[in-house]
Amino acid sequence: MALSIKALPKKKYVLPGNAACPGCPEAIGLKYVGMALGDRAILVIPAGCTSVIQGLAPGSGLSFPIANVPFASSDAVAAGLSAAIDARGEDGVIVVWAGDGGTADIGFATLSGAAERGDNVIHVCVDNEAYMNTGIQRSSLTPYGAWTTTTWTGKREGKKEMPLIMLMHRVPYVATASIAYPTDFIEKLRRAADMKGFKYIHLHAPCPVGWRFNPSKTVEVARLAVQTGMWILFEAINGRVRISPFSLPYKDRKRRKPLEDYLKVQGRFRGIGREDIERIKSMIDDAWNTLLKFT
Repeated sequence: MALSIKALPKKKYVLPGNAACPGCPEAIGLKYVGMALGDRAILVIPAGCTSVIQGLAPGSGLSFPIANVPFASSDAVAAGLSAAIDARGEDGVIVVWAGDGGTADIGFATLSGAAERGDNVIHVCVDNEAYMNTGIQRSSLTPYGAWTTTTWTGKREGKKEMPLIMLMHRVPYVATASIAYPTDFIEKLRRAADMKGFKYIHLHAPCPVGWRFNPSKTVEVARLAVQTGMWILFEAINGRVRISPFSLPYKDRKRRKPLEDYLKVQGRFRGIGREDIERIKSMIDDAWNTLLKFT
């Protein structure tokens, strides 16, 4: 039976009056975490935008139990918390909620270590594709051609393939998700929570401030990423890859929406040229061809 948003719990875990920017995808994603896991969720949050959403006073922005930790330590702390609740026989789901910097750059060492050990943790990479909280600097997950304050003529390197890197760690569960497809994300969170070992979910999270688009269009931009093939929704259970039905139609380049529809609504791609657009299209084709080899 298909999951219905109407049937999900309505308890608020992202509280009114929090400090999130208008249209913030992290606040949207955290609402889905609450719907998926409820009171079982225990969050480990390194420095980043969610630290701002949380607020300075305890409980002012979020009502999850939260451990705030240094940038590089998230998964090590999460591993300790997981071992502690297991030793006490308590029910809980440890969720690392980290940005692209806290996942693919500064936090990668402890992430990889926890994956190699098989610690019973869910790591959610909330990917807004730059260091937004400190002034929109590029990260290794910033896509090719995108403007940031440290790539002001457009980034010349491609995006690090974190989901595939985690797949090569041979962990029980790897998935991608998008804030535009809530039931897909919620179902993936629940599947991950029911499995033992290290689980990784990569959540696409368009940032109105850093990407330079109207805050009312967050979900629209996220949906366009999937419809243009730029973001592929899939999950891998014990290495077996399955493309999400939301993404499957777009494996065929002819069925995708024009990439330009996605790029033109974002000010960070304002200076991009035709040659760069064609290069991104080729990158999309390569990403699909690589992933389909695992199916």
